[in-house]
Amino acid sequence: MRLLLIHTSGGEGSVALAKGQEIVAVEVLPGRSSSERLVPAVRRLMESNRWVLSDLKALVVVHGPGSFTGVRVGLSAAKGLSEAGDVPLIAVSRLALLGAAAGEGDKTVHAVLYAGRGEFYYGEYFGHRCVREALLSRDEVIAAVAGASIVACEVKVAEALPELHPMLVEEPSAGDALPFALERIAANEFDDAALLDANYLRRTDAEIFAKPTAKSAVR
Repeated sequence: MRLLLIHTSGGEGSVALAKGQEIVAVEVLPGRSSSERLVPAVRRLMESNRWVLSDLKALVVVHGPGSFTGVRVGLSAAKGLSEAGDVPLIAVSRLALLGAAAGEGDKTVHAVLYAGRGEFYYGEYFGHRCVREALLSRDEVIAAVAGASIVACEVKVAEALPELHPMLVEEPSAGDALPFALERIAANEFDDAALLDANYLRRTDAEIFAKPTAKSAVR
């Protein structure tokens, strides 16, 4: 069983090839160069291993949250390759990979990424099962975590939430999506490329435009 895995949602992108449960090839896309290097990197890995799209059991993409451009580039490329080769598509959340990096197994883990402007991408996981994901303020993250384990891969998160003592790990790579992909394949759960959207975790219009309840005037 051969898989192509793509991750361009973080600060550093990567592409990987997997055969069964083993990662057989990896190429790192340094910095914010994913948009220019992604497709050539996929081509080099496939050609050097003498693979073609029709060999693939599935194509796996990390579809955010993270860099708007990186998420869009990775997802667009994955959709295009999926359609061109008639290959099933599997999307995995970057927060899910981060949660798995904590190695807590059967315990609840809270994964946090910096979203800018004082907000955070937040995910709560139990093993590989997502309990919820959301875009939260600093105070909302503190309330949601409530003393449980928190994992992050960005120094900004540790600096912004020092009282939570987050576990800092390396940015997840494309290959880290393999266990999630294997579970999805075993369950025959694939994504519809036509309907699949980026995992941006934006706030809803109701949340953005909601006004606080006016307090009674003090006389």
